[in-house]
Amino acid sequence: MNHVKTPSTPPAVFGILDLFAGPGGLDVAADVLGYRVTGIEFDRDACATRSAAGMDTFYGDVRRYRASFFPRAQVLTGGPPCQTFTVAGHGAGRKALDQVLEYIQRLHDALRAEEAQWEDIFRTWRRISEELRRKALLADEVKNRKRAAEKSRAVTRKALKRILKECGHSPREIKSILKALEVPGRVRRENADFEPLMEEFGTSTAEIDRFKAELEELGDERTGLVLQPLWWVIERSRRPGSRPYEAVVLEQVPTVMPVWERYAQVLATLGYGTRTQLMYTEAFGVPQTRKRAVLMARLDERDIPAVGETHERYQTRTMPTRAPDDAAGLWEAKEQNAPEERPKESWVSMEAALKKARTIAADLTVPLDLPDRPAFTVVSNYGTGGDPGARGRRDHDAPSATITGKVSRNRLVHMGTDKDLPGFDRFSFAEAGVLQTFPVAYPWCGSDQPQQIGNAVPPRLALHVLRQVLEPELTGEKARARLEQAITDLETWEPGDAVPVREHGQWEGHPLTGR
Repeated sequence: MNHVKTPSTPPAVFGILDLFAGPGGLDVAADVLGYRVTGIEFDRDACATRSAAGMDTFYGDVRRYRASFFPRAQVLTGGPPCQTFTVAGHGAGRKALDQVLEYIQRLHDALRAEEAQWEDIFRTWRRISEELRRKALLADEVKNRKRAAEKSRAVTRKALKRILKECGHSPREIKSILKALEVPGRVRRENADFEPLMEEFGTSTAEIDRFKAELEELGDERTGLVLQPLWWVIERSRRPGSRPYEAVVLEQVPTVMPVWERYAQVLATLGYGTRTQLMYTEAFGVPQTRKRAVLMARLDERDIPAVGETHERYQTRTMPTRAPDDAAGLWEAKEQNAPEERPKESWVSMEAALKKARTIAADLTVPLDLPDRPAFTVVSNYGTGGDPGARGRRDHDAPSATITGKVSRNRLVHMGTDKDLPGFDRFSFAEAGVLQTFPVAYPWCGSDQPQQIGNAVPPRLALHVLRQVLEPELTGEKARARLEQAITDLETWEPGDAVPVREHGQWEGHPLTGR
């Protein structure tokens, strides 16, 4: 691929395999750095975007593939879809975290066993995989029963609402009665059918609660997905005839940090130097406040320095200060004392990012017209403080709030008002991509493009991480110059020719398969 006018030349060229690759956030960053990436992605729409962007892709579930299929891959990256973890409490999040950590510990124990053989390690993985498969089958059965109970309750609810309405109750009273499962005595006397229906309603509710508890115990099928990158590293490190990956880079939401910390222990046993870091995207020039938990590893390295922040962190005036009560807070403190080499730049605002994008868009091979809005405020689709009606707001001269799959639902109004901007009251897909630091020319394709954009790793953040891990020999001014050139190349990147998406089994002629 030759997507940039002045491609950077990496000190060493690596072949990167990206699991759960999405639409290509890490891939386009690697491209401007001069590395070739092959992604594995399950979502057809994301594959369509990758194809249009010229990103090499295999379609399918990562679990159908194996590390041995790509023996020439030298670097493993990925962001596995993860359920909600928590380090506190006794709910589903805590149980999910404990389950994943327990599986990781079993793999680690197998690796460290005296005279451990590949067959023993592989047998442990097969047992874990089989356990997860059985739980997934049971979970499907429970989900079907839960859906049937919900359907039955919906029918009963409809009948109850009809009776309550006939008895003269207001919509608010009906909602309150059904929620509390309390019925005024006069209603029971006036309608003999009501009490049996209410009993049926309560029985269905109890069944649904029981099914929810069963599903919580069985866990989430994503448990198996979050284990995949670790197994791929283990397979390449211990399978006879395989060569270990030179480097590993993984990222996810902050609550996954305990998993990355446990991963790091296993990788250390396999001979990797590691670093886990909570990264604030706006502190790396991304015009958006977002936190990502990152695991970096390099073979035969003693340690990997923290990725230095280049920009200031954004603090809202209304943001309360409180003691950390989750995984993000626990690991945030570790990075606050990272060394600074030069004064940091101010964070990048939405206005500044979109203004630069408009200039670049006008000079593209196929020019793109982006709106030049007056001062605006973004009104979030999400509520704040647990109040759905209290929509979060960010002015144009601040970084965007976290870009999610609902970005197209955010309203843009005249700054300081609730007056819509006619014709420009939503971010275009190109603009939303820019706020994620995708090039303005990135060819978003398929359906649900906002979801693709919201799920992606910001390419500019990926630039910092990849350069740090893959190019440790570059330091000081050389590292800075390399990064600055890559940022320029990222902003002005344009897609080359589209490439077809490969299916499982289409190995012939692929540079990472050796076939």
